[in-house]
Amino acid sequence: MTLHIEEIQVSDREAGPYAVTVGPDGALWFTLVHAGRIGRLAPGGVPYEVTGHPLDPAAGPTVITSGPDGALWFTEYRAHRIGRITTGGEVTRFDLPTPAAGPYGIAAGPDGALWFTEINVGAIGRITVAGEVTEYPLPVEGAYPSAIAAGPDGALWFTLNQADAIGRIDAHGEIAIHRLPTAGAAPAGITAGPDGALWFTEIGAGAIGRITVAGEITEFPLPDRTARPHAIAPGRDGTCWYTAWATARVGRIDATGKIEEYDLTPGSEPHGLTVTPDGAVWAALETGSLARLT
Repeated sequence: MTLHIEEIQVSDREAGPYAVTVGPDGALWFTLVHAGRIGRLAPGGVPYEVTGHPLDPAAGPTVITSGPDGALWFTEYRAHRIGRITTGGEVTRFDLPTPAAGPYGIAAGPDGALWFTEINVGAIGRITVAGEVTEYPLPVEGAYPSAIAAGPDGALWFTLNQADAIGRIDAHGEIAIHRLPTAGAAPAGITAGPDGALWFTEIGAGAIGRITVAGEITEFPLPDRTARPHAIAPGRDGTCWYTAWATARVGRIDATGKIEEYDLTPGSEPHGLTVTPDGAVWAALETGSLARLT
């Protein structure tokens, strides 16, 4: 499949575009992890309209997602807070009860709350839209919970980067751990796939993984095992798309494990990605751009 690729500059190279998502207003919202800002790229039109919303410069905004309340929610990894920004740019921040928790991944749950990972303390957090926080410690030490996604079974699924495992937590806080077959897999991104399973990246093993809600795991090696796949998102065509930051590529994997990859600018370090309703794939490049693949 041939794709058209364009890269739109949204910041300087030091700002670090990291995660990107589609907002409730149809715009692309992204984090600038090193600059401490949230960015917005308006849909349509050339040149693209890019605006920024400053936070604490040292906050370290990482993952961002649309919430159930018409706003966007994000993690502040370095400031140990959860943030909320309206489409009008109004920001609210919520401190976490555990000091130095290191919130990273965040996703809207089926219960109307936001669920997030706490990398530094090994816990899963839940925050209501009113800002009430509950934390659930993991039964594994040093697991480094990273990305999190709502599954088709009403639970939240998350990667345990240093435990080589995938976790599941239900609305009552019950946690299950599924060990991966490959040692050193270091799972990172995770998403609900179009086939009713969860798909995830194995940054350490250079592979894409699939886990059913029953816990059955399949692993698909990438063409280059040193690719360092990072984020993953469902496409509009029954596939999943992923970023590979070490090889500066965006890849596509179908339900059978067939893989196609597309080159971006060498050294551009693609991290987060999302797919818009028109089927375009957008990836955040840490060198200061958003890449659009159509």
